[in-house]
Amino acid sequence: MRGKPEIRERIRELQGKLSQAATIKGASTLGVSVSPGEIGRIDLIVAGSVAVDSGGARLGKGGGYSDLEFALARAVGVVDETTPIVTTVHELQVVDDTIPMTAHDVPLDVVVTPDRVIRTHRRRRKPAGIFWEALSDEQLAEMPALAKLARTRARPPRRRA
Repeated sequence: MRGKPEIRERIRELQGKLSQAATIKGASTLGVSVSPGEIGRIDLIVAGSVAVDSGGARLGKGGGYSDLEFALARAVGVVDETTPIVTTVHELQVVDDTIPMTAHDVPLDVVVTPDRVIRTHRRRRKPAGIFWEALSDEQLAEMPALAKLARTRARPPRRRA
């Protein structure tokens, strides 16, 4: 392809190192760093989940990073309300109770289990961007792309972690 790196060439360069490249440490040492805006349109997001409900709510690991990554992607225009959010879980992780959601939580569109595919009936729209006032200094420090975006805009003071 003209003007864009060819993925097959990069894979050839990484032969013998693919297992290492698939780790977080390996990705940071062997990968090529790009800004969120350079990624291009994201067609589908697969979110990890601990538990889900039929209304599209999910519980992750509790750090809010999946929601924050979506908000960052939304802020730079690579995802929008129509971008499907999918998760895969065991049937036991689909709960009958309603999982509470906050304004920054990203609802699921589809839940896939070994037994069925659930097209959720979302109770809310996807967040339109970053809730700057809810961010802590720690969260900004852990996500350099987010910190860089924060520096380029005027925003209210953050809460302390």
